[in-house]
Amino acid sequence: MAHVSRGDMVVVIKGREKGKRGKIKRILSNGRVEIEKINMIKKHTRPTQKNPHGGIQDVEGSVAIANIALWCESCSKPRRTKMVTADGAAKQRACIKCDTAFPNPGMA
Repeated sequence: MAHVSRGDMVVVIKGREKGKRGKIKRILSNGRVEIEKINMIKKHTRPTQKNPHGGIQDVEGSVAIANIALWCESCSKPRRTKMVTADGAAKQRACIKCDTAFPNPGMA
């Protein structure tokens, strides 16, 4: 399991988008993620039946998964995570500083 999952609130910690926050839209197989409204790029599209004029669209580019950190609501800072177990239950991600549990992916 990666340290982030779809729907997590994350902060970019490196690169030209450093300091910006957003939710993860999708995780790509090559170790990159797409984050809402982060790393916007121009995509030139051809005319199709759906889009008869074609044109230039703004789409989210990808960010390396190593360049993001989970946003801890209680600390109000980007934090690393650790895996904890509570009363024999499944493993859960928690903030490394304040031990606040992050919601598990797919459970929300």
